[in-house]
Parts: sequence; C-alpha cells; structure tokens
Amino acid sequence: MSGFNKVVSSYEEAMIGLSNNMTVLAGGFGLCGIPENLINQIKEMKVTGLTVVSNNCGVDGFGLGVLLEDRQIKKMIASYVGENKLFEDQLLSGELEVELTPQGTLAEKLRAGGAGIPGFYTATGYGTLVGEGKEVREFNGRKYILEQSITGDFAIAKAWKADRFGNLVFRHTAQNFNPLVATAGKITVVEVEEIVELGELEPSHIHTPGIYVDRVILGTFEKRIEQRTVR
Repeated sequence: MSGFNKVVSSYEEAMIGLSNNMTVLAGGFGLCGIPENLINQIKEMKVTGLTVVSNNCGVDGFGLGVLLEDRQIKKMIASYVGENKLFEDQLLSGELEVELTPQGTLAEKLRAGGAGIPGFYTATGYGTLVGEGKEVREFNGRKYILEQSITGDFAIAKAWKADRFGNLVFRHTAQNFNPLVATAGKITVVEVEEIVELGELEPSHIHTPGIYVDRVILGTFEKRIEQRTVR
C-alpha cells in the first residue's frame, strides 16, 4: 500500500495494528452488510479486552458472535442483542459488560464522532434508565439529555464497490451503519465486493469519500439470511 492507493492484498495486512483493549466500531445491521471476513480476522488474531460498538452482536457462530466464543469482547455497546444465546449467557454471568443505546442515538453518536462533535442533546431516553446520571437541559419546554459521541481505534465496514483511493459505494439496505462507522475510526478498514479503477465511480454515487478510509480489501461473502420465513 503506497500513496493514495488504499488496496491491501491480505486480511492480515488489513488489520495490522489492532491489539488488546482497543475499541472497534463495526458496520452492519443484523447480518446485513456486516464485515464478516474482517471479524473472522479479529478472531484469528486472538486479541482480547475489546470494546465493540455495533448495532448488534451477530448471532451464535456468525458475525460478531464469533468473538464471544473465546471471550474476546470485554464490553459491547449496541442497540439490539436478542439473537445470540452466548451473548445472553455472558451478560447474565457478568463476563460481558453491555451498554444498551437507543438505535437512533447510537447512529448519531457515531455520526457526531466522525464529524468531530464531542456530544449532543437528545430527548430520547429522558426519564428512563438510559438517561440516568446524564446532564439534562431544557429547550423550548422539553427536557433533553446530553449524549457523548463515539470514536474508535479501528472501524471495520463492508461496502459494495470501492476504487483504489478508497471511495465507497454501498448497496441498498447494506448501507445501514457502515458509512457512520467508516468516518469515526482512527483506522478504517473496508472490505468490498468489487474494486474498480479510478474514474469508474460516478462522483455523485459515492457515499463515503476515500479520505475517511485507510485500507480496502476485496472479499467474498456468505450473505447469510438472519431469519428465514416462509408462507
């Protein structure tokens, strides 16, 4: 990797610098748009004591759920955690610290972190357990709580297409939390389905500019269905 070329050839190279006790921001929603191969690389690295920020924690045996198997996650900051039995077991046993955050608040925490904004006020959570111990201010007769933004040592995301400069295009609902985490990591690593040459991406179609991205790797994906239902 040199100059503006962000493309790396191996997952080992993609995750260089990740170590114990770091904070990792992970894109995805359920199993849609998750950086599954980057997660598997973290498992292979056997780093521990991680704080992971993501909408949810995958499922048993897939996605972020695989990092629970060897107790690699110390703290999980998420908005939904109901698809993972191992997660439940570790939470109830006290092995795993969990900070539940309303989904919109979590998205704004990441967006604000990526924009360099240290905090913001929101009415969501006021008067509930979410708001306990947080600063309260009143605006136009309504109470708001102060929420701090989130940044991470590493951000891992999954995109549809990228060029060699790291400009990203996401596809449909797989966009979800990925653009948000991509801006909020000190080191941002993105795996993609296709890498194109410079100039092939229509500028107006780019969702995340390459200035936010440090490394890009071409991957293949299982794209597992979280819950299959039939009529």
